[in-house]
Amino acid sequence: MDSPVRLIATRRFADDRGAFTETWVEPRWRAQGVDGAFVQDNESRSIRAGTIRGIHFQAPPHAQGKLVRCIAGRILDYAIDLRAGSPTYGTHVSAELSADNGRQLWVPEGFGHAFVTLEPETVVAYKVTSLYAPDADGGIIWDDPDLGIDWPLPADGPTLSAKDERLPRLKDFASPFAYDGRPLDGIQEG
Repeated sequence: MDSPVRLIATRRFADDRGAFTETWVEPRWRAQGVDGAFVQDNESRSIRAGTIRGIHFQAPPHAQGKLVRCIAGRILDYAIDLRAGSPTYGTHVSAELSADNGRQLWVPEGFGHAFVTLEPETVVAYKVTSLYAPDADGGIIWDDPDLGIDWPLPADGPTLSAKDERLPRLKDFASPFAYDGRPLDGIQEG
């Protein structure tokens, strides 16, 4: 199966000084199924382990594909299928991204994106295919029981933004995303 979500293994060159990583090489990433033309780079820094950012998306005509990587610390990164008519609607996949493993997750348009930090002082960088458009900004509440996400959280619970605490449930969401015929069948590794 050709799952739309991709986990990209970057080329890393290590020596006694540390490492050098190729984080974006257009022809190689395109060959692995990352078909976005990037127009904006974003970066977040989370102070605490257990910080959840998401579940976020931008609706058409400003829908975003995201290429996500962790440049300090570790995260568990999620892609949630939000495409109307998809047989895998509401299901998710996840992958651990870290500064050490250098992997990247491609989250295409039509998917919600979220991550939880597994360490304090975690920095995440992501390239997006559409500029930020506040009027198209949307999301699904992180703890929606219909999604079945088992978040690895500290004993005192998650750290969330006020915005993320007020997002709707999946059952109250009318998806603006069209299904493209490719179900979410795990993560395609490249």
